[in-house]
Amino acid sequence: MEKQNILFNLDDTLAYCNRYFNQVIGEYTDIMSSWFPFLSKKDIRQKQLELDIEAVSVHGLDSDRFPESFVRTYQYFCNKIGKEKKKDEMDYVKELGYKVFDIPVEPIPYMNETLQELKDAGHELYLHTGGDDMNQRRKIAQLELATFFEHRVFISEHKDTTALSDILKTIQADPDITWMVGNSIRTDIVPALEMKVNAIYIPAEMEWKYNEVDIHVEPERAFYQIDSLQEVPAVIHQHIQGE
Repeated sequence: MEKQNILFNLDDTLAYCNRYFNQVIGEYTDIMSSWFPFLSKKDIRQKQLELDIEAVSVHGLDSDRFPESFVRTYQYFCNKIGKEKKKDEMDYVKELGYKVFDIPVEPIPYMNETLQELKDAGHELYLHTGGDDMNQRRKIAQLELATFFEHRVFISEHKDTTALSDILKTIQADPDITWMVGNSIRTDIVPALEMKVNAIYIPAEMEWKYNEVDIHVEPERAFYQIDSLQEVPAVIHQHIQGE
């Protein structure tokens, strides 16, 4: 069987992520609705999401962006109704935003078994994850992913086609035998299709709005959508055997 280069996304592909953000956003809307009782939690969530996504184009997937969106949402509603901006309240919501990065990460079911099966089959595994270096390396250490990826780890604050292109050049990947596996259409699948490598899309249990975009790229190589991580080895091996 020909050795493949298989790049995995981390957040919501190998380990849960959005569930923790949603948990903290829930705590945020609770406190905000006590300070702004006339606001619905839906309105608070919507404004926070809007400001958070707006900041991605400037700051990328840096960890500071999320807590700042809590502060900016607070400031927005203070300005809207003429409420005094209180430093202790701004400090509180900012600290609450950072809390998400202290929650221990939990692997997606069959993470270890899937990676072990691919490693045992002789494939070269790479991690291509979005975020800032310190937070992503915390997760990598907690999940003991060095067992499978060793030094083959790439962390991009701006995770897009340019980032993937740079990685493919660095590893001198042959597109015919290179795969991108991820849950984000925006940051995993579209870049893979634009770089003409094989792609496997695994929808997340709950998706961040930022990741939801339409695909306007015609796949030139294999493109699969599957339901779970544990299906990845069979899909890749069947594809190789079917060529």
